[in-house]
Amino acid sequence: MFKVSVMYPSQDGARFDYDYYCTRHMDLVKEHLTPFGLIKTGVDKGVSGGGDLPAPYMCIGHLYFETKEAYDEGMAETAPFLRGDIPNFTDVTPIRQISEILD
Repeated sequence: MFKVSVMYPSQDGARFDYDYYCTRHMDLVKEHLTPFGLIKTGVDKGVSGGGDLPAPYMCIGHLYFETKEAYDEGMAETAPFLRGDIPNFTDVTPIRQISEILD
């Protein structure tokens, strides 16, 4: 299984609408990527980097697929639409990582 993590770095003065992200944006993700094999999603809200350190990411969205190719195919068709929704909930540029789940 593969996990795509879309990470939004913490930045002073950054805007992030968690309600919009968790409901409207993730609903769009599910609607558009489920036909390409999206298995499930998850959202993490950053609270700490340990101790008194701030969280390095204010939010991380996770998308799970059986194969990396399924994600690549889905994004090839839907990326402009899904990425076009980003300004509706944040002014931060996300960082993306694709990981193979080993355990």
